[in-house]
Amino acid sequence: MQSRHYLPRPLPEPLLELATLALDLRWSWYHGSDRLWSDIDPALWRATQNPWLLLESVSEDRLQALAADAEFLAALRAQLAERNAYLDSRTWFERQYDGRVGGQVAYFSMEFGLDEALPIYSGGLGVLAGDYLKTACDLGVPLVGVGLLYQRGYFRQKLNARGEQLEFYPVNDPTTLPLLPLRDASGAWVHVDLELPGRILRLRAWRAEVGRVPLLLLDSNHSLNDAADRAITGELYGGDPEVRLQQELVLGIGGWRLLARLGIDCCVCHLNEGHAAFAVLERARQYMQRHAVPFAVALRATRAGNLFTTHTPVAAAFDRFAPELVGQYLGDYAGQLGIPLEQLLELGRAGPGGYGAFNMALLAVRGCGAVNGVSRLHGEVSRRIFQPLFPRWPRAEVPVEHVTNGVHMPTWDSVEADALWTEACGKERWRGTLENIEPQLRAVPDERLWEFRMASRLRMVQQLRERVSRQHFGRGGPAAMLQASLGMLDPNALTLGFARRMTEYKRTALLLQDPDRLQRLLASRDRPVQIVFAGKAHPLDADGKWLLQQWQDFMARPDVDGRVVFVEDYDLVVAEALTQGVDVWINTPRRPWEASGTSGMKVLVNGGLNLSSLDGWWAEAYAPEVGWALGDGREHADVATWDARDAEQLYELLERQVVPTFYRRDAAGVPREWLARVRESMVRLTASFSSNRMLREYVERFYLPLAERCRQRTPQRAQALEALHAQLARHWSQLHFGNVSWRQSGEQLEFTVQVYLGELPPESVRVEIYADAPDGQPPFRGALQRGEPLAGAANAYGYHGAVPAARPAGDYTPRVSAAGDGLLVPLEADFITWYR
Repeated sequence: MQSRHYLPRPLPEPLLELATLALDLRWSWYHGSDRLWSDIDPALWRATQNPWLLLESVSEDRLQALAADAEFLAALRAQLAERNAYLDSRTWFERQYDGRVGGQVAYFSMEFGLDEALPIYSGGLGVLAGDYLKTACDLGVPLVGVGLLYQRGYFRQKLNARGEQLEFYPVNDPTTLPLLPLRDASGAWVHVDLELPGRILRLRAWRAEVGRVPLLLLDSNHSLNDAADRAITGELYGGDPEVRLQQELVLGIGGWRLLARLGIDCCVCHLNEGHAAFAVLERARQYMQRHAVPFAVALRATRAGNLFTTHTPVAAAFDRFAPELVGQYLGDYAGQLGIPLEQLLELGRAGPGGYGAFNMALLAVRGCGAVNGVSRLHGEVSRRIFQPLFPRWPRAEVPVEHVTNGVHMPTWDSVEADALWTEACGKERWRGTLENIEPQLRAVPDERLWEFRMASRLRMVQQLRERVSRQHFGRGGPAAMLQASLGMLDPNALTLGFARRMTEYKRTALLLQDPDRLQRLLASRDRPVQIVFAGKAHPLDADGKWLLQQWQDFMARPDVDGRVVFVEDYDLVVAEALTQGVDVWINTPRRPWEASGTSGMKVLVNGGLNLSSLDGWWAEAYAPEVGWALGDGREHADVATWDARDAEQLYELLERQVVPTFYRRDAAGVPREWLARVRESMVRLTASFSSNRMLREYVERFYLPLAERCRQRTPQRAQALEALHAQLARHWSQLHFGNVSWRQSGEQLEFTVQVYLGELPPESVRVEIYADAPDGQPPFRGALQRGEPLAGAANAYGYHGAVPAARPAGDYTPRVSAAGDGLLVPLEADFITWYR
């Protein structure tokens, strides 16, 4: 497919390759070309940081002058050479696993937060997806992103003179976005069709380049669609449930059809949340067509290559649709699958013969060969959420693993941090396996660490002064306030920061439980403290808007005197400024509602410290040497009482530990104790919570095994597994236990368990001794070996094995579960029978 033959405007011949650089979103984290873009138009570059818009906007006279500028052309050639060297370099994946996946990994996400120049994201899910693509580029993982191009995206925020949130939806003009229409070899715009009730929806395809990784986007704003259908991809998470369903059909079914249209062979399909779960149905449908097998066999074959990553900490937050609405849109599609609509609906309902709403997360679980949460704690929470799908299985064995999220450190490091890390660890530090980072970083002197932290905070203060002055100007504030904003914030003061969605469970107002106490903390003459923060409330979230208003009221107090700064329109630019400059990042979610959280990870590379609830990633990252923890690491039903306790603990930590440690300096003015924490945080946590570690974990734990399982599930093998599953379903109720006996032999208990299998083949079951483990440890599972047939019985055997005698025999329970070569138990065969 062609993508480079189209330009938004003619460029002089010597400058043609500027379009190549501008279209490669690698510039969003590689800043070596910033000087080149600034030379074109310094003011426009400073305002937009968007090379594609720059080329679209600059005058023809300026382009002609640059085309004749030998120094500029030399800089252009140097940047092209650097880009080619980067793209031609041998990557981690090529060195370790080249060819092992055997195709592409299709990464589906409802949003991608790559850069503010491509505003098709709303928050953490999209930013994670953007970091994921960037990391795949750095590590050379053969991945292709699939998403939607929104006409307006997510809302932009402003506050009025009373501090109330206003929402605006500016239009995304595709000609100013760093992407191109996806065209075929003949130059025709690639499109795919999607059947909707009584009509065909035509979807346009776009392509963005993230270095080595393509991002394919679909939009419905096609002139052949009617007005309502053109608006399907209008707003991210906008509209009523019908629009949301339409969007998810476009993403899942339309996205998989686009991959097929382009001939991209994807052995692994990774669903970043359940929004894209319809892709598992379309993948199965196309498999049915290629191999002439029924839907059940096709799903059995393809699910082995599907991965579902859930980011949701509460079951109520999953996307659900009324069965009547799903039937309206998927009734004919069920016919294409060769199944009744009711059978399709059951894929998204709880339990066999389930009823009620169609749940996209349940469809994802039933259509995937692996499921994972996004932190260790979230894995535990997700096993609890999905327990009803596996009602006879212990929670510890509910098939949900976890890969803790990480962030793309080259995107989030400041100029000062990049210089320090390059001095210590080299330019290639984030493209390998990170083993050498710890010893190299430990060698950095305290003075160098403090210099870098002071410079990073100063840069943030300068950026925020300029931005906040524009905020006041936009509200029509008095001249005195505009002037004051230019001098607000102290570049030497301890700076606390946070940025998050304004919603109740994140407890954004926890610091305001005792506003007078907070004011006293901020107003200290000798140990000043200041707060910088940002956040949006969902347009329909009245409670979130009230939280925002509480902060605005506090900031308006005369005795606060500009020591708290709210930055409007929380986006990637704001997040970057805050996480690069703050000294302490504060995060206060109510456990266990933060599935992972990545904002606090972004301060690690920049030498910021975390003070956070023991939730999400911080529950596994925290140690006293690297930051501060809030709460007792447990969940509590009495919300008001524990909010009050956490608020008191937060004040205590700030007053007794954080502030004194920051201002305890030696004769040279260096806070040695503070820097000891900074160093430990950077050394221990930065690599562990980088997207480099995260993606390598996905490759090794999921992508490679899923690709291999998918290759093994030939149509014949899938048919055999489907027949085995049908046999298990038909005859499992006949299985029962006979006598169970045991005797102690030394340090072991030797068990004999009689099992009557009915019509089940012996090789289709696994007989075990099971025992729960204390303190959240993995349970004990000991396999028993089939022995002699039981006298006079048909298809009944004695099973034998030994277990440790360290526990009483009563702690152990025999059980029988399904088994079969390549069968995923219990994910796709949850048959199990317990002795008692």
